[in-house]
This record gives sequence, structure tokens and C-alpha cells, in this order.
Amino acid sequence: MDRAQKKELVAELKTTFDETTAVVVTHYSGLTVAEMTDLRNRMREGGAQFRVTKNRLTKLALDGTKCDPLASLFTGPTAIAYSDDPVAAARIAVDYAKDNEKLVVLGGMMGETELDVAGVTALAKMPSLDELRGKIVGVLQAPATKVAGVLQAPAGQLARVFGAYGSSDAA
Repeated sequence: MDRAQKKELVAELKTTFDETTAVVVTHYSGLTVAEMTDLRNRMREGGAQFRVTKNRLTKLALDGTKCDPLASLFTGPTAIAYSDDPVAAARIAVDYAKDNEKLVVLGGMMGETELDVAGVTALAKMPSLDELRGKIVGVLQAPATKVAGVLQAPAGQLARVFGAYGSSDAA
């Protein structure tokens, strides 16, 4: 990799650290190519990215970004998982680490908040943005459904009364 490519990579990583909502730092020592491909596919399906990084270049990219406190985690075989959904990268990384002890979660960032391993695990247990949006829509729709039911009830009662009155006259 020549100097121009390194500068381009550092600029790209700096943009990634500035623009993403959540970053998870991992060690991937011992993962096979098939396991890495599987992890990348899971990340992509979940709306996240997984990228192996060069520690020295990553530390340069971290300098001056909101993710600067993560610089101390970049030793050894390091990779980052990142996404715009604050939960996606953490959830997939933590779930994969449960199944495969070769992937170790070291820490991360959510916005400007630094997370340790326990923080990343707690973040992974939270509902995703889509799940939260679904719950909000459900809460908003429930009162409307109840109001419609209450408004229809008197009309139904009147119809039953008229039906009973009509059937008693016929008898």
C-alpha cells in the first residue's frame, strides 16, 4: 500500500468515525475466511458494516474525531463494526461473539459516549430503531381503535334494541 492509498484510507476511516452512530471494536484472532464472510454477511443484512483495519492508520483516523477515546483498543488483530442504527452493529457483534469465542468485543462508541464491553452488551439488548418505531405506531394506533369501538357500540346497541322491538311486534 503506497502513501497515497494510506492517506485515502485514513480519510475514509475518519469520515466513517465522524458519520456513523455506533462503532464496536473487536479482536478477530483465529477466525477463518468462511467465518469472516459469514460475519460480514450478517452485518450487511442487519444494516451494519464489518471492517478489518490497520491499527496505525486507524489511530491516525481517530485523531480529532468523536471516537478518539477508542484509540487505546487498537492493538493486535482488530476490526470495527459500525452502523447508523445505534443497535445493529453491537447486536450482531455480540450475538456472533456468543457463538464463536474467536471474536472478542473490546468496546465501542455510541454517539459521543464511550462504551466498555458491558456497555456494548447492554446496547445489543436494546430494541432496534425499526422495532421502536413499530411500538410507537402501535401505541398511536391503539387509542384510535378504542375510540372507533366506543363510537360504534351505541349504534350497535340501538340496532339490537330496534331488532328486539321489531321481533316482539311480529310475535
